[in-house]
Amino acid sequence: MSATKKPPSKPRDSRRRKPAAEQIRIDDRALARRLVTAPLAKGETATRKLADLDGDLSFGTDAETAVKIQALLLGVAEHSPYLWGLIASDTDRLRDLLTSNPEDRFADCLERMRVACDLANDDEVVLQALRKGKQEGHLLIALSDLGGVWQVDAVMAAVSRLADTATIAATRHALRTAHHAGRLKLANPVQPDEACGLVLLALGKHGAGELNYSSDIDLVAFFDPETPALDDPSESTRIYVRITQHIAKLLQEHTGDGYAFRVDLRLRPDPGSTPVAVSLPAAFSYYELLGQNWERAAFIKARPVAGEIALGQAFLKDLTPFMWRRYFDYAAIADIHAMKRQIHAVRGFAEIAVAGHNIKVGRGGIREVEFFVQTQQLIFGGRRPQLRGPRTLDMLKELATDGWITPDAVTELSAAYRFLREIEHRLQMVADEQTQRLPAEATVLEGFAQFCGYRDAAAFGDALLAQLACVESHYARLFEAEPELSSSVGNLVFTGVTDDPETLETLSKLGFANPALAAETVRGWHFGRRPAMQSARAREVLTALVPALLEAFAGSGDPDAALLAFDNALMRMPAAVELFSILKSNDKVRELFADILGGAPRLAQVVSLRPHVLDAAIDPAHSATRPGESRFEARARRILETARDSEQFMDDCRDLAQEEMFVIGIRFLAGTISAEEAGNFYSALADALLRAALQHVESAFAADHGVVPGARCAIVGMGKFGSREMTAASDLDLILIYDYDDETPESDGARPLHAAQYYARLTKRLVAVLTSATRRGKLYDVDLRLRPSGGQGPVATRFTSFVDYQQNEAETWEHMALVRARVIAGDSSLAEAITAAQTAIIRQPTEEKILRTDIAAMRGLIAREKGESDPWDLKLAAGGIIDVEFIAQYLVLAHAPEHPEIIDASTIGVLRKATAAGLLPPGDGEQLTTACTFYQAVTQMMRLAIEGPFDPTKVASSVLRRIASSVNLPDFGRVELMLTETRSEVRKIFTRLIGAPGKAASAKK
Repeated sequence: MSATKKPPSKPRDSRRRKPAAEQIRIDDRALARRLVTAPLAKGETATRKLADLDGDLSFGTDAETAVKIQALLLGVAEHSPYLWGLIASDTDRLRDLLTSNPEDRFADCLERMRVACDLANDDEVVLQALRKGKQEGHLLIALSDLGGVWQVDAVMAAVSRLADTATIAATRHALRTAHHAGRLKLANPVQPDEACGLVLLALGKHGAGELNYSSDIDLVAFFDPETPALDDPSESTRIYVRITQHIAKLLQEHTGDGYAFRVDLRLRPDPGSTPVAVSLPAAFSYYELLGQNWERAAFIKARPVAGEIALGQAFLKDLTPFMWRRYFDYAAIADIHAMKRQIHAVRGFAEIAVAGHNIKVGRGGIREVEFFVQTQQLIFGGRRPQLRGPRTLDMLKELATDGWITPDAVTELSAAYRFLREIEHRLQMVADEQTQRLPAEATVLEGFAQFCGYRDAAAFGDALLAQLACVESHYARLFEAEPELSSSVGNLVFTGVTDDPETLETLSKLGFANPALAAETVRGWHFGRRPAMQSARAREVLTALVPALLEAFAGSGDPDAALLAFDNALMRMPAAVELFSILKSNDKVRELFADILGGAPRLAQVVSLRPHVLDAAIDPAHSATRPGESRFEARARRILETARDSEQFMDDCRDLAQEEMFVIGIRFLAGTISAEEAGNFYSALADALLRAALQHVESAFAADHGVVPGARCAIVGMGKFGSREMTAASDLDLILIYDYDDETPESDGARPLHAAQYYARLTKRLVAVLTSATRRGKLYDVDLRLRPSGGQGPVATRFTSFVDYQQNEAETWEHMALVRARVIAGDSSLAEAITAAQTAIIRQPTEEKILRTDIAAMRGLIAREKGESDPWDLKLAAGGIIDVEFIAQYLVLAHAPEHPEIIDASTIGVLRKATAAGLLPPGDGEQLTTACTFYQAVTQMMRLAIEGPFDPTKVASSVLRRIASSVNLPDFGRVELMLTETRSEVRKIFTRLIGAPGKAASAKK
């Protein structure tokens, strides 16, 4: 048991004590005369405590009554430091309680507390009155309970009445205070509740009148922003938040007299993002759109307890459609049972036990009786108004009356519920703590058994196990068809608004560095804080999925990063049911997704927006073969043949691209293909899609404008598309080249166009097909700026003009770009002509000095305009990708006239061929090839993992580990070191072969 808390000592009451010899006349209704039981006390400590008290503790009553009083006081002295502290601090109060009728005395206690607070002019008086009243009420309830005078139903009702009175008194004082401060205009300060605009609802056991002995009170504060009590409705939230905070302070602030009641305001709508007082319109909107089944269960017990009661009653009436569905709501049963199964996942709760067992949330405990009742209320209450009551025991009877359960179930569950609630009260009387866990230590458990009236722990255990087994049996029959949760690692409970300690412990064991943040993130999903989570179905599926999903995140290597990536994905997703259903149904998919979340958040965004791509990842037809041009071509041809119209064609192309790019990405992520292969596959996929898109556009364009007789066109890929080095984020650098017969320059359709206009418009339509955002997203970004004359020239170029420009006007950088050019699609004869012209232009003799000067000047210009100091901009950094590409292009332009075998669109291909031909020293060739491979691998992983600029200080450690793994290095620190060294060596080679980057030159080749 945890450390006990005693009320602070205070001066003895100065009132004269009655002499021991004087006998007090008490009637048969007095508490002392009605005592029938007492906790067992076997130790000498209790006797000493009793002896230390002043005066005759029999209070002059008859001998039989005196014996009962002594037995009760000995039991309290031995087992409850909290109650003994209340007794020892004021024996006159004890005498008055024992010699009075407990029902009358309790009512008098509540009335004195109410009057004192109503007459108070400051907080100090209210604080003291509430705490004094709580002390007297608590002691009276405990003595009546332990002495067998009040049964458990009466005890729960009394604790609830005490909480009601304290809440009403605090609320009235806070309202008056606001009125006197000018924040409110109360219609009647004497009765401040009237038309005050604020209502406090009691939820949970407080709302049902079933409050346990030392419980928090669950309050929800709602206000009417249009109430006449406000001068300025725009100030309503600020004013009522302040009043609510004042109420909570009056109830729970610790003073020299202790506290009155701990207050929990977190059952309001989405407490992580709303103030402590919520406007009624906002609350209604929340429950109507986002309310969860556990909130429906909580509101079964809701009742207005303080403030403008009629306001709360009207709100609850308006909330009826949310609470009570018109049909039998069987869907609620799975969601509520999933909550309970989560609770049972923790070790020690999953099985019935005695030592250390939690009698509330453990197997066979109080929560199972409540869930047994509440679940069936939610299912049937929409059609059966008689099943909408707040009290557990009453609703058990109604369920039997209505024929849903047997009379035996009512008898057995009612007895078990009362038994367990009585044990709960005993646990909390020990030290005024809200605990439901039985002592785990044998000696402490033995003492607690005696406090409950059993001779020893064995007898107590037998009685407890029988009741737990009874509850478990009935609960299991209700949910017998429900599958078990996949999680077996520990407690994973995210319903409600509080952090479950065992859940935080489980999250820590799973590897989450910040368990509290993880728990709050998951809770936020249940509250619908993400657009994808605002459907009831999504939240229901999520409840059962979360344990398995968190275990999968734990296996990703960085669970915090995986969870964060998933949460970020949910922010962008319009809906989540499809994804949740896929993840719930397949362990391998779940593990794959978690791995992606941890290592490639950008790839995870694809999954989140288009969950069906996961199907492609596990489809045997995909996994049995490597991605490649033949498969891409076959799928693209099928789209071309089956698409009904342009809209379907565009959507189907986007589906194909996303699926295949996803498969390429996860295979690179898994290390089954290299970075160079990934670049080839991404490029081959783009090839297939571009060929299909060109055919589709040509066909559609011909239907409108006919064809230009004898004309032909082809598309040339440039940049990384041309060199087959694309990444997951690459765009398409294109040039459309056409040719036609000068004698027939016009198309033959109903709306004829000149060839130049025809192919210009066809190019624009092709770009639209590739770049337009449809419901499936965008296919590719397209860049046409590498065409002759760049952005100033026509979007489509005639073949003769292209050749003439390249031979007579193109600058050195344009010939460098031509080295990486590759005909992708279009007429085969024109493709051959373009390739021949390209080869001829590249093989034109050149003066190497001018070539080196121009390339060095171009590199210097890029550095000045775009910078080269960011080491993680691998393209632009000094000694980075551009340096390597420029070296390869220099080698081709300088040596292709004599060594045509080195011509290759691929940068790494040129370096290998140039080294083999002896055009590069072996050391330089090996260094550059290694650098190119290194840069490609890191770039591929960076583009796969994140969007935008790369900053290692802002990236999850799992992503950094992925990058290191992609280049076969043990950690990211080695990657940084290798990058520094590689960049330095590449820049040295660049300077040695070409020269130091310098000023831009305008010289043409």
